[in-house]
Amino acid sequence: MADLYSTLGVKRDANEAEIKKAYRKLAKELHPDRNKDNPKAAERFSKVTQAYDLLTDKDKRARYDRGEIDDEGNPRAPFGFGGGGPGGAGGFRGRATNGPGGFGGAEEVDLSEIFGDLFGSGGGAGRRGGPFGGFGGFGRSAPPEKGADMLYRLPVSFEDAAALKEQRVTLEGGKTVSIKLPKGVEEGTKIRLAGQGRQGPGGNGDAIVTISIQPHRFYTREGDNIRLDLPVRIDEALLGAKVKVPTVEGPVMLTVPKGSTSGKTLRLKGRGFTGKDGTRGDQLVTLMVDVPADDAELQRFVEGWSGKRGNPRAGMGV
Repeated sequence: MADLYSTLGVKRDANEAEIKKAYRKLAKELHPDRNKDNPKAAERFSKVTQAYDLLTDKDKRARYDRGEIDDEGNPRAPFGFGGGGPGGAGGFRGRATNGPGGFGGAEEVDLSEIFGDLFGSGGGAGRRGGPFGGFGGFGRSAPPEKGADMLYRLPVSFEDAAALKEQRVTLEGGKTVSIKLPKGVEEGTKIRLAGQGRQGPGGNGDAIVTISIQPHRFYTREGDNIRLDLPVRIDEALLGAKVKVPTVEGPVMLTVPKGSTSGKTLRLKGRGFTGKDGTRGDQLVTLMVDVPADDAELQRFVEGWSGKRGNPRAGMGV
């Protein structure tokens, strides 16, 4: 007849480390999330968990070895005084729990250590502990399992991300929902839509949307600031001018100071990304003086003017 030791595949004199090692191996093989179409595996998973919970409690294991309690932790006659079922005298059910099997003396098992390599950080088991409710007390029905979470990747334009424009995503089954981008949104930001996952006996799972901010052809992001290289004509740089500048929310006018040179950076306040604290970054505009290659009039002027300004590199010792 099978007992708790044979259920785990260990000898009766196995120590706690050997029992834990055997349980880890069986739990990985039999976990319901890995055996969705095999109800027998789920049944075995429940039994090996029950065996582990009892055998890692020193007091309960000693009583089990003496024949005082059965495989479920219920008293055997004459020790149980005739009532070993749920709620019977000396039974385990209904006790407050603080260990993986509901017993204060049992060694805790790190679920992420056991199941992390199976399910990763987004797996349902790591979050819910599977359909058996993790390692709760015996004799209790586990809460119904929620449906699986669904993962989505949503491309968002650079401008929309900076301006926190509302997005729409189409979920499995064709349903379209609106998403509000959070403050501090960045590449890889995850947004959880509660109840928008797959159906399950315990309710729907969630939809988890990962934001992917698309690169822009002339904007770059630097923290919460946006950088832009802006071409300006020689006369605009030399004489000063008001020029139109693109921003993520439309063009604005910018004053180019008289005598500006390439590399000079001007600041447009509050035209960047919104940080997590609600403060908005700036747009940093770097002027790039555009020198035309085929302007004959400009070429004649420069030829006549050449040599009248001195050496701009003298400060570098060249």
